[in-house]
This record gives sequence, structure tokens and C-alpha cells, in this order.
Amino acid sequence: MPIIQTKYTADPAPYVHGDTVYLYTTHDEDDAEGFKMRDWLLYTSTDMVNWQDHGAVASLRDFKWYKGDNGAWAECVVERNGKWYMYCPIHGHGIGVLVADSPDGPFVDPLGKPLVWQKEHWYDIDPTVFIDDDGQAYMYWGNPHLYCIKLNQDMISTSGDIMQMPHIQDYQEGPWFYKRKGHYYMAFASTCCPEGIGYAMSDSPTGPWTYKGHIMNHTPRTRGNHPGIIDFKGRSYCFGLNYDILRLETSRHAERRSVSAAEMTYRPDGTIVELPYFQDCTLRQVGTFNPFRRVEAETMAWGYGLKTTRENPSGPWNDTPFVTDIDDGEYILVKGVDFRKGAHEFTASCSAQLYGGRIEVRLDSVNGALAGTVNVPNTKFQYQKFTCSLTGAKGVHDLYLVFRGGDRQKRNLFNFDWWQMR
Repeated sequence: MPIIQTKYTADPAPYVHGDTVYLYTTHDEDDAEGFKMRDWLLYTSTDMVNWQDHGAVASLRDFKWYKGDNGAWAECVVERNGKWYMYCPIHGHGIGVLVADSPDGPFVDPLGKPLVWQKEHWYDIDPTVFIDDDGQAYMYWGNPHLYCIKLNQDMISTSGDIMQMPHIQDYQEGPWFYKRKGHYYMAFASTCCPEGIGYAMSDSPTGPWTYKGHIMNHTPRTRGNHPGIIDFKGRSYCFGLNYDILRLETSRHAERRSVSAAEMTYRPDGTIVELPYFQDCTLRQVGTFNPFRRVEAETMAWGYGLKTTRENPSGPWNDTPFVTDIDDGEYILVKGVDFRKGAHEFTASCSAQLYGGRIEVRLDSVNGALAGTVNVPNTKFQYQKFTCSLTGAKGVHDLYLVFRGGDRQKRNLFNFDWWQMR
């Protein structure tokens, strides 16, 4: 199932920095029918299964030259010389660029205009940027044609003319350009609809590109796709998108997409072993999760039904996201938590406007061993810390934080900011 459930996400752009994957995504609004996209989100993980939500790190408002309120399409983010560059297509208005000193921003527009805009058509979408071993950076993009241009050292200006590549078999959109063990790869969303994930290979960063087949074949189980591919901690991963979270609610179509990921493998000649559909793939945890620190509540492997936001409907604005819309029976799953020789205390920071509820700390399943219970009473809008003792929490387990209401309140129980074990 998709790795993010608290928001609708699409167009994954993963970037590895140190021991962390920075996953940038687009954002489909909860009421979207067609594409309704206004900002770009960031999630991070050190183990590929537990993801922390950092909220929106950039939006259309960061481009002062664009006056619309829709069109925040598939972005790409790269790092160079301590700066983080986000390349953002705004449908019908070219591709802009934002820059920040850290991966979560704040991002600002250094140009005040698009970096690339071919005004004669609306094909300038889905940028992918890669810096080669010799320091030369390239940006590819385009639907239905594939374009390429060289970027200068400053990453916010171009060199030479735009190159239109010869058509790659089954290419539609969403290119993802990277290099691995001397081979250049161009993954892409293959011909709509439904889209699969195809790829081509080359010995040169500017082609010619030779079509090699599918990373994931066309399937009626999804409609669109958009690849992002990384190597992380000795394994290779393909990110894409589907409608599986929406399918938990309805069988009708709406543009409310969700990002998924799967482990992928290469053959000795560099070609890629085709994957089945995401639900049939494996996504193993890399390492374990440390609970003996302040853990933002919006860090989870699964949290369907919950929402994350900075906008507190029952209190002040938060500097960081928090979990809200908490109903009786919903839960946060954190996989592979290492309690070591034993955790003896659990503390949660929560805010309840009305009657509140409680958090059951359970091991290995929603109905698993009960290690402890935190009661969250009315806090009059203010965040307070609540603590309980724990029993039986030792070794490595999946952690379930199960939310319970009382007789007087079953929905919107409280807001949940962070937790920690001792």
C-alpha cells in the first residue's frame, strides 16, 4: 500500500542525503476531482518504511510572477554546494526554480521568472535534474516530447539551446534521469492510459536513448504513474503513484493520488528486473526505529484516517506539523521499533478541546499486548505532556498507538504533537 496515507501525494522526487531519504511530492487536495495542486510537500525516512511529514515546504505563492491558485505540478530537488534547488513546473507557465539553504526550506525564487518556458505549447512539465560526475548538470522534462538542456554551475541558468530528443518507445511523461555504474537511465511514465513505468538506457547523458522495457508494466489497477529512483543503504528503490488510498473509499475516479515504493533489482548488464504492481512488491525496513528521543507524531508507517497539518483547528498555529482528526479506533503504526533492554515510560504531547480520549500503547498489532495507556483529558486548547508507565516493551516490535474515545466523544478526540519513551 502507499507509504503516505494522511494526505494525497503524487509525483515522487526522492533524494538521498547522508542516511536520510528526502521525498518531495506534489499534493492533491482532499476534494480534488481533476488536478487541484497548490504546494509541494516533504517527507523523510531513514528506514524506508517510517516517514516523517514535514508539511508543505514550497507553494505557488513562492513564485510572485504566477497569479493562479492551481498548477503546482511534478517537482524535482537536487543539492549542490550546500544549496537545495527545487525545479517546479507550473502548468502552462514553464518551469521555475526555487533555492534554499536546507532541504525543508524556506525556498525562495532567485529569478523572478521561469527558468524555461516554451510559450508556443504547454509541454514544459515534469523536470528531472541530474549532476554528472564531471560536474555538468542536465535538466530533462516534457510531455509528450522529451526535452533536455544543460544547467550552469549556479543551477539557476542554462547553457546552450533546448534539445528535443528523438521519441523513446512508450514514452509519455514524468522522466527520471540518473546514472548508475556507468549507465545512464531515463525512467518515465509510459503511454497513457493506464500508464506504466518504462525506461531507456544510454552511454551518454544526452543519448541516444535505447528503450529497454518496463520497470512496472501498464495495469488497470492504476491510471497514472511517475517514477523516482534511488539507491539507499545498499538497496535500489522505485517510487511511483497510484490511487489505492482513494480506492479504500470509492471506486470512482478522481485525481487523488498516493505515492508508493518498491525495492527493485538490476541484472549484471544494468537492465532492470520488471516489478509487479506495487501491492505485490516488497518494501523491507532498513534498520530499526529509535523510540528514545522526541518523535514527531506525524512519523509513521501507516495512519489511514488521520490528518497532519500545522493549522490547529482548536488552538494556536504550530511551528511543526501534528496529527489531528483523530477518531476512535484509528491508530499510528511505527514499524520495527527497537526497545532494546526495555522501555519503561511513554510520554505524549497532546491538546484536547472537549472530552479528549486515550492512547493505548500496543505491540505488534492493533489488538496486541497492551504495554501502557495514556489518558488525554481536556487541556483548554493548550498542549500538555501526559505520561504512563510501560510493561513488556523490550526488543524489536511494531508499535501501535491506538486511539480510543469515551461515551461522550468518538471523533476528533485530540491533537497529537510528539511522543518519547524512556
